[in-house]
Amino acid sequence: MQSELNRALGDTLYRAAVVPVLTLETVEDGVEIARALARGGLDLIEVTLRTPAALEAIRQIRLQVPQVRVGAGTVLDPEQAQQAMAAGARFIVSPGMTPRLIEAAQVWPVPFLPGAVTASEAMALSDLGYACLKFFPAEAAGGAAALKAFSAPLAGITFCPTGGVDLDNARDYLALPNVVAVGGSWVVPRKLVVDQQWPAITALAEQAAGLRRRH
Repeated sequence: MQSELNRALGDTLYRAAVVPVLTLETVEDGVEIARALARGGLDLIEVTLRTPAALEAIRQIRLQVPQVRVGAGTVLDPEQAQQAMAAGARFIVSPGMTPRLIEAAQVWPVPFLPGAVTASEAMALSDLGYACLKFFPAEAAGGAAALKAFSAPLAGITFCPTGGVDLDNARDYLALPNVVAVGGSWVVPRKLVVDQQWPAITALAEQAAGLRRRH
């Protein structure tokens, strides 16, 4: 079941191209950011479970901004995944993979995007039925050049790179045939959130939504 869900998530990511990754200090910020991103054309977002506000933010975004598909990121164990799904997360993202996560994910009703940063990790996850993977930390792990090198020997495996991805290098990633989307926080700069500059975030979302692949 999870292999089919993961493959469907890969299709969804491909259509989205850019996935804003949010680390939220307040629930209210999360709702306003989601609205601003949706106005700019980005309707797939990841809320990282790095702050106390994250789970309730996922719940409120799901309730108040239903046109946005919100997932949970930085999920490190099955317990966090269960909490995220209970809050309404529509997909689960992890920076890596563990046997516990892989086993638990088999019965999850939502897609799981596990992380891989080496060829061996990607091959192991592919053997378990995962065709689409997170590549993290992307820039520190070799960036677009590393993923380009993966494309021939790891044919059939696609990636969503995050970590150091920004407007300047997003096109390099999206030009690769094995990249379905990029994830990053550049669309939601912290200063704009602190100043509650929601129209400015919408403008950045419009810019990001305009990124197009060259393949």
